Amino acid sequence: MAGFLLRRLGSLAFVLWAMTVLVFAIVHLLPGSVAHMILGEYATNEAIATLEAKLGLNDPLPVQYWRWFSGLLGGDFGQSLTMERPAGPVILEALGRSAVLAGVSIVLVAVIGVSLGIHSAVHKGSATDRALTLGQYFFIAVPEFFWCILVILFFAVWLGWLPATGYTPIADGGVTGWAKHLVLPVSTLVLGLIAHVSRLTRSSMLEAIESRYVLAARAKGLPERLVLRRHALPNALLPTITVLAVDIGILIGGIVVVESVFAYPGLGRMLVYAIDNQDLPLMMGGMIVITAVYALANLAADILYAVLNPRIRVGGTAA
Repeated sequence: MAGFLLRRLGSLAFVLWAMTVLVFAIVHLLPGSVAHMILGEYATNEAIATLEAKLGLNDPLPVQYWRWFSGLLGGDFGQSLTMERPAGPVILEALGRSAVLAGVSIVLVAVIGVSLGIHSAVHKGSATDRALTLGQYFFIAVPEFFWCILVILFFAVWLGWLPATGYTPIADGGVTGWAKHLVLPVSTLVLGLIAHVSRLTRSSMLEAIESRYVLAARAKGLPERLVLRRHALPNALLPTITVLAVDIGILIGGIVVVESVFAYPGLGRMLVYAIDNQDLPLMMGGMIVITAVYALANLAADILYAVLNPRIRVGGTAA
């Protein structure tokens, strides 16, 4: 297990390093000057020279990369150009709010999606199975922005039950006020992912139920509930764990849209702000943080996969 973890941590470190090179290259090696891109085409030569000196753009590219990369290693994401404050605290504050959305969403996706998939597989061919299958196809096909508009119109405008946009800290609005601002964003994030996970869990569970080892367990006279819990479910969950890690990446992409629509001050909205305002330190730091979150999610999936299937540790690979 130690060797397995070391290999995964080495892969994680390489991916993060490669992403720093890619982000730096995209920003600095594209045609045109970074200072021109920030200030616009009508900026004076004096303003451009001042910004280049401030950002250290006159240094060789390897020197610029090492300065930025060594700062990242020390937790220094640079200085936000538009806010005139360190970018690190801004990114971490936005990440904390997005983590609340993503954390609540992924828990709901895992619990509800797996439960619905198991129910659908165990009751294959029933009316509930057919209804769930139809709902899965529908919710997978409809994009997040459609649900954003729909839930705002229904719950915020027509019924007036929930706020349409914004965010309220617990210290200001209490738990109730804080939770009300999460209901609509979380709902739009999880609808498609629950359908995705439940559909895959149903397929995996059906395959496990029809396998020989489940047939052998039934032949021994074990209760059906025990057969499903001990023999079918652990094997059916293996592909689901991998998909949940992939869904975290989908969730990150959905957060950008959802946070923009609901004016939720998270990492996705901060990235949109940084891109619109050409705030390169904020944008580059945010992209690295998103990469780290996605890579750590895949690492967690690999570890869970290895725990549930010890053969993965022996083979040295994970699906």
